[in-house]
Amino acid sequence: MQKQKHDFLAYGKFTRFFNIFAVVALFFLQIQSVTANETRRLVAFGDSLTAGYGLPQTEAFTVQLEAALQKAGLDIKVENAGVSGDTSTGGLQRLDWAIGNGADFVLLELGANDALRGIEPSVTRKSLMKIIEKLQEKDIPVMLAGMKAPPNMGPEYQEEFDRIYPELAKKYKIAFYPFFLEGVASIPDLNQEDAIHPNKEGVALIVEKMTPSLVEFVSNH
Repeated sequence: MQKQKHDFLAYGKFTRFFNIFAVVALFFLQIQSVTANETRRLVAFGDSLTAGYGLPQTEAFTVQLEAALQKAGLDIKVENAGVSGDTSTGGLQRLDWAIGNGADFVLLELGANDALRGIEPSVTRKSLMKIIEKLQEKDIPVMLAGMKAPPNMGPEYQEEFDRIYPELAKKYKIAFYPFFLEGVASIPDLNQEDAIHPNKEGVALIVEKMTPSLVEFVSNH
């Protein structure tokens, strides 16, 4: 009887120890899981404006944006999927491999080169539509950054082109930032010598203006 009692007590102690160990192990596994899932990926998919043309990498849009989002309290890694000179059609052609590893969010910024080259707005619209549709098929939330045609393209072209972005945002019910270069376009002190690409200060202003919209976008998904 004494031996049975001793065995029972020993078993009880072992069971309590095992339960405590299991709870502690589960707790640390949950912490590791949460930590691993905290950092989310926002892919900036665009042209030279997102690629950081003419700037040191440390001053590029994606680097400044990541810092701003993290300062706002979001654990976000911003990946640069910008290609200088890319059009909306070119973006569509490389989308699958550019987003091959998946993404938690995509900031879509394309169309500036379409307008500069005088590409038919209908072509730009169709390419952007297909990009958005492909991303939505992958369940990737999209924020569309709008672009505006330069005045020298004429009022008819300008009106047709500028309508693309708000209409697509409404059609696909996606987040929308009306004009990527808001407050920077045509301001000499905020652009490089080519008067097209923003300098460090110009990028900083773009990031400052865009960050609240991106914080809301990320927080809602």
